This record gives sequence, structure tokens and C-alpha cells, in this order.
Amino acid sequence: MLVVVGDTHREMRSIALNFMGNAMLKTVLLKDVEKHALLVLNSWKQNVKFSAHQEAKKFTLNLMVKNILSLEPDHPEAEVLKKAYAAFMKVLVSAPLNCPGSAYRKALQSRFTILKLIEKKMEERNQNIKEGDEGWDDDLLGCVLRNSNMTSEQNLDLILMFASHETSSRAISLALHFLPGCPQAVKQLREEHREIAKAKREAGEVDLTWDDYRRMEFTHCVINETLRLGSVVKYVYRKAIKDNIQYKGYDIPRGWQVLPMFIAVHMDPSHFDHPLLFHPWRWQNNESNNLMPFGGGGRHCPGSELVKLEIAIFIHHLILNFHWDLTEEDQPLVNPVTDFHKGLPITVQRLSSI
Repeated sequence: MLVVVGDTHREMRSIALNFMGNAMLKTVLLKDVEKHALLVLNSWKQNVKFSAHQEAKKFTLNLMVKNILSLEPDHPEAEVLKKAYAAFMKVLVSAPLNCPGSAYRKALQSRFTILKLIEKKMEERNQNIKEGDEGWDDDLLGCVLRNSNMTSEQNLDLILMFASHETSSRAISLALHFLPGCPQAVKQLREEHREIAKAKREAGEVDLTWDDYRRMEFTHCVINETLRLGSVVKYVYRKAIKDNIQYKGYDIPRGWQVLPMFIAVHMDPSHFDHPLLFHPWRWQNNESNNLMPFGGGGRHCPGSELVKLEIAIFIHHLILNFHWDLTEEDQPLVNPVTDFHKGLPITVQRLSSI
């Protein structure tokens, strides 16, 4: 989906938007996001050091296998898929040396494992259709089989694209890294989510609703600031597909590769005062066009709203139930995607119920 153009790109994008659009977010994905956030957070033990980055990845990987193939986290095939995907992402960008032991070979092997499992599930679903049992699930595979006119290979690539959905886990890790340095933001977040929790108790409700999510106004400021300062996606690859492209006095020849650098915009003091400062309040009453963590235009990330939903729901239950401390100095590094060398080690203390 990153490189295709024309009708194929439009069809892929249409399916992705259909699966991750507002209707699915409100009716299916919100419930799944909350379920899997609680699954991870409820497993945390007090005063035991662990990797916050790995826990955030666990959350998004569990959610991924559920929404791609309707597999629960403890299903054997889910474990295979999660391990292969984690290995795939670890060496995704590497020198293309296809020899034993190379990072590139490991990436190819992991990709093969992922695609074979998805292909097997696709064949099982198609067989069910032939036998008169459509058995459509509210997952991406079902969405693809219902709506796609593409080849089997293109369908597999589209599903693998959704599996590459890691922005949220990295953003959650960055928020956990930034927030302890801004106690006032933590205080305001906790007040906002306590108000939401209080209103739900008074209404006799338990599960979060779309209206609750929309009320998380300061949380969205924190998300925007995390995505700006963290710049999870630093740049994207683009290719000039026609002649006579001009930009600020430069001619870009057809066939040239172009790397738009989002981080250069996010750190530009002409766009953001004190750009190196984590300051969520800058987003109150500010709809800046200079925030572009998900790209823009016709190639704006179709999963952007799902990413924001995942971060907000995870923060909601985190901030209500835990205080966390960073146990070691661990700065985010870019290699080439944002990562933490030590895994962002933290300890937590459970807060008393309000």
C-alpha cells in the first residue's frame, strides 16, 4: 500500500478505511481496544521492574491478531503470528543481504511465516463459503474477502500492512517516557479521567463509550504532543511519477526518490514555540496544519483514528489505576524507527479506587 498507485491504491485504501472507519471504531474496535488494554494492565505487578515498551507492544500485538484473524491472544496460531511479526519488525529495514544469519534473511523468513498463516486462514474462510457457511467475522480478513476485487497476493499484502500497525505502541511508550517530566500534565490527565469514571459510576455504566472517548479533550492534547515531539514516523518514502514537479524553486525529475521529513516540521521553531519542550497545552484551541504524524492528502494513514483511540483508552485505564516511575535512564532512539534501547524499564504502584 505504501508503493502502489492508481486503482490498486484506491481499492486498498477504500478497504482499509471501511475497516477502520468511524462505524467500526464505535461498534467493534472500541470494545476490543478496551478489552486488550485491560488484559495487559491487569497483569502488572507492583514494585516489579518490567519493560513498558514490551507491554505496549503486547497490547497492540494482541489487538492486531484479534482484529486481523479473530484469534484470542492465547491461541497457538496467535502466538506464532505475534512472534513472527515481532521478529519481522525488528529487522524490517536492513541491508538486502539474503544469506544465512543476516537480518534480511530473518525478515524474509518471518514474512513468509506470517503470510502462510494468513493464507491458510483465507483458504479456510473461502472453503466455508463454498459449503454455504459464510461465517463472516468482524475482522480484516472478513472485510477483505467481502469487498476486495484484488488478487490474492494483493489481499495478503493489505492484511500484512495492517499488521505493520505499531505507531500506537511506540506512542504509548513515548507518553510514558515524557509524562513523568511534566507532573502538571499527569495531574490534569488524572482529573479528566476521574471525571469520566465518576460520571460512568453515577450512570451505572462500566464499559467506555464513544462519548466518553470524545470527552478526553486534554488526553488528545497529550497524544498530539507525544506524536509531535516523539515523531514516531520520522519520514516517508515518495517517488516522483511524472516530470516537471516543482517545489520551492527546485525541479524534481521523474523517478527520483523524495523523503518528506515530518520531524523537521515538528521541530521547527517557526511552527512551534520551544519545540523541544513537552507542552500538551499548546494544542488547546490549536488545530495546526503542521502536525503530520500520519502523513497527509490521499496517502494519509487510514489507521490514524484507530491509533489515537488505542492510545487514549490505554492512557485512561493507566492513569486511573497506576502511578509509574522510570527506573533507569532510557532515551528513545531512531534505528530507523523509534525504539528504546533498554525497553523503557518502569515500576508501578496501584492507586486506590476512587
